[in-house]
Amino acid sequence: MVRWLATLSRYDQQWFCWCSERSQSFQQQFWIRWVSRSGDGYVYAIVACLLYLTEPKDGSVLLQLLALGFAIEVPLFIAIKRVLKRARPYQKLSIQAVIQAHDQFSFPSGHTTAAFLFAGLAASFFPQLSWLWFSWATAVGLSRLLLGVHYPGDIVAGALLGTALAQFVRSYACEFLLECRVLATAI
Repeated sequence: MVRWLATLSRYDQQWFCWCSERSQSFQQQFWIRWVSRSGDGYVYAIVACLLYLTEPKDGSVLLQLLALGFAIEVPLFIAIKRVLKRARPYQKLSIQAVIQAHDQFSFPSGHTTAAFLFAGLAASFFPQLSWLWFSWATAVGLSRLLLGVHYPGDIVAGALLGTALAQFVRSYACEFLLECRVLATAI
C-alpha cells in the first residue's frame, strides 16, 4: 500500500512541476491571489448573510448548515493533514511559492475543501447559481495550485472531501433542522 502512495505522490509532483512551468505568468497576477484569498473564510460569511437577506427562509437554513458543515470540515481536514504530513510543494521541491500557506501540511487543500463544501450547500438552496458556486470553488482550488502551495492531488482530494461533506450535511442535518423548526413552530 505504501508503494502505490509513493507512486501517486511522484506523479502528483510531476504534474505540479508541469503546471508550475506553464503558469509563471499567472502567478504574479493580482487576481490569482484575490481568488485564493476569497477562500479564506470571510467570503463564505458575507455571501451567506447576503443570501439570508435576499431569501430569509432558504438563507437561514443555509447559514445553519454551513455552520454545521464547517464545524465538521475544519477539524477533519486538520486531522487528515496531521496524520498524513505531506510537505507543501515549496518545502519539498526547489520552487518559490508566491504566497506562504497558513499551515505546514499540504494534503488535502483546506481552501478547496471549504470552497466545495460551500458550493455544494449553496447549490442546494440556490440551484440557479450552481454554475457560479462550482466555478468559484474550482477557481479557488486552481489558484492554490498556481500559487505553489498545493499539488494537483491536494486540490482533487479537497474537492472530493468538500463535496462529500456537503452531501453528508445536506442528507443528515437538513432533516434534523427541519424537525427542529417544526417543533419550534408547534411550541
